[in-house]
Amino acid sequence: MKFQVIFTFDSEYEGYVAEVPELPGCVSQGKTLDEAIKNIKDAITGYLHVRAKHDQPYIMKESQVFIGEVVV
Repeated sequence: MKFQVIFTFDSEYEGYVAEVPELPGCVSQGKTLDEAIKNIKDAITGYLHVRAKHDQPYIMKESQVFIGEVVV
């Protein structure tokens, strides 16, 4: 499964916050981007496990959103 993840650098935390918009409340963090990626993968796995445990399986939705940046 693929999920869009938004990574934001938090200067107060001095690390990255990772959020999955498609999974409300699924958020993690890490001091490095690699750590944040590892942690959000664990968070997604846990999120999906809890939903399945409570008979609320996740139904994959088609997403055509892409967030990028341009330099002007």
